[in-house]
Amino acid sequence: MNILFGFNLFQGIAIIFFICVIVFGYVFVSFFSVWLKARLAMAPVGFATLLAMRLRGVPYQLLVDARITSVKAGLDLGIEEFETHYLAGGDVIQTTQGMINAMKAGIPLIWDRSCAIDLATKGTDKSIIEAVRTSINPKVIDCPDAKGGRTTIDGVAKDGIQVKVKARVTVRSNLSRYVGSAQEETIMARVGEGIVTTIGSADSYKWVLENPDSISQTVLKRGLDVGTAYEIVSIDIADVDVGENVGAKLQESQAEANKNMAQAQAEIRRAAAVALEQEMQAKVQEMQAKVVEAQAEVPLALAEALRSGNLGVMDYYRIQNIKSDTEMRETIAKPEIEE
Repeated sequence: MNILFGFNLFQGIAIIFFICVIVFGYVFVSFFSVWLKARLAMAPVGFATLLAMRLRGVPYQLLVDARITSVKAGLDLGIEEFETHYLAGGDVIQTTQGMINAMKAGIPLIWDRSCAIDLATKGTDKSIIEAVRTSINPKVIDCPDAKGGRTTIDGVAKDGIQVKVKARVTVRSNLSRYVGSAQEETIMARVGEGIVTTIGSADSYKWVLENPDSISQTVLKRGLDVGTAYEIVSIDIADVDVGENVGAKLQESQAEANKNMAQAQAEIRRAAAVALEQEMQAKVQEMQAKVVEAQAEVPLALAEALRSGNLGVMDYYRIQNIKSDTEMRETIAKPEIEE
């Protein structure tokens, strides 16, 4: 019985040892090449660290390659920093490459800020590599952007003449304030506003045509890069053209409006005059009706006077003779109408 128990114990220990050997062999085979590559590159990473990253679902080969690249470039970054950035959703390779580019160009850039820039550009058409490249080699932005549908920035001088301007803005990335700052669109909007303001303050369009450099100098002094991710290196006026005579068109429109207003006022006065004329005609008709009414009462009054004895027959005939004489005189006084 004891012999059987000892045999089973030995068999169990052997099985456990065999399993441990298999697990160790699997781990050794899985991580040996990565561990050896890191060791030979003087960027060692422990087996336990590789196993922990594997269990956390982290691509340890990618992170080891990033560490090797950084060490070879002279940046001694720990594997934990790469893992932390990866778990935060960052691009480890681009971040490492961007930091190396900045270091080679003599631009101070720490790992934490590199990670912040990478995360800030995630999901956009920009990247930390582009940000560092723009900081090293400034890029030129056309203002306005032709993609927006406009090809010139239009302003009107005090003499009413429109001036069309094309500008080119040279900018450099400011890595120290890249995160959370305004981008190129804000730069273009501010430059456009500054150009329009400068043209509007000019007494004549001729001054703008003669001094295009004064536009860029005036706009550049306004500090348009405040609160943005860029530093404005220069603003250059690429083209200046004369547009429409906006002042004349506005005066023409004002004159047309004044004419229409005057016509409306005249129409009001004409309508009032017509109404007054109609009112006077109605009053004339009313007065004529009263005259006819009064004339109709004359025979009645004569008859009443005759009945009451206030008027004699001879008096009546005398009135008729006077009336006949008056009608004859009126007929003689009227000029003859030639047929």
